[in-house]
Amino acid sequence: MEKPEIRQSQISDRDKIAAMYELLWPETPIEEHASEIESILHSGMSGNLPAAILVAHDGADELTGFLQVGLRSHADGCDTTQPVGFVEGWFVHKPFRNQGIGRQLLHFAEEWARKQGCKEMASDTWIDQTQ
Repeated sequence: MEKPEIRQSQISDRDKIAAMYELLWPETPIEEHASEIESILHSGMSGNLPAAILVAHDGADELTGFLQVGLRSHADGCDTTQPVGFVEGWFVHKPFRNQGIGRQLLHFAEEWARKQGCKEMASDTWIDQTQ
């Protein structure tokens, strides 16, 4: 496989991203996902802090994964005197896993956070998360 192309998402990606959100967070209706995504894409914010949705795509511009990154005022184990980059959600479609796409998405998220002045990244998960 060719090296994945990573870019910041566009409003035209909303429905494809919402479908991936639904796979990652099935307990939330797709309409709520689409509304949240649209808000982030229009404002570049999640709440009152900067946020972005990065997407991976193949040569035909089909989305193969996403990573939602944002800033948080603090995170467990991080310096409390400055904001921290935070991975809010990260997903790669099954046929494209184990090919470096997730790694590339995270690399771009780290770069995005550095541009926001962050020196640390954080994330969390459910204790029973298996995938």
